Amino acid sequence: IAGHQLDGDTIVLMLHGGGEVRCDASLIERIEVGEPPHTESRMAVVSPSEGSGLRLLERPYGSLILTAANRYGVDQYLIHALIEAESGYRPRAESVRGAMGLMQLMPGLASDYDLSNPYDPAENIDAGTRHLRGLIDKYGISGALAAYNAGEGSVIKFNGIPPFPETRRYVERVMELVGVNQGD
Repeated sequence: IAGHQLDGDTIVLMLHGGGEVRCDASLIERIEVGEPPHTESRMAVVSPSEGSGLRLLERPYGSLILTAANRYGVDQYLIHALIEAESGYRPRAESVRGAMGLMQLMPGLASDYDLSNPYDPAENIDAGTRHLRGLIDKYGISGALAAYNAGEGSVIKFNGIPPFPETRRYVERVMELVGVNQGD
């Protein structure tokens, strides 16, 4: 698998090449995240928003995202793309590491921003966008995305995007979603 998230009692397994599998979390004994097996022909990766014909600005929570984008001076496409990559627009998404909600905020970050309910879309988007703004100011857009995914310590340690395949794919995917959807 390429990654995974908890969504209540359900685990969502993200597959290499796109797509996901959902099942009861109790059925999973072990998870191995890694590189896909090498194949001669590669499938095109289609994001859920592309696959459904639903562009980023047509996705849910558009008014909340636009409000946060304007408040913190962050491109709304970037916020949409980050939410697509982090939670697939599932407000109750929870990662195995405890990240919560649409923008997958860690408990410490939710506490830093005094969120009463990190699963509330309005609170989650506002705090996540404010956090992203701070990361952009420190590291630029690509570095901010890397820090959002792998933590600021990793970006500082490697003086930029860390060499982790998952983080590199994450930055590429978010930037690709922004680029593909700029024509909205």
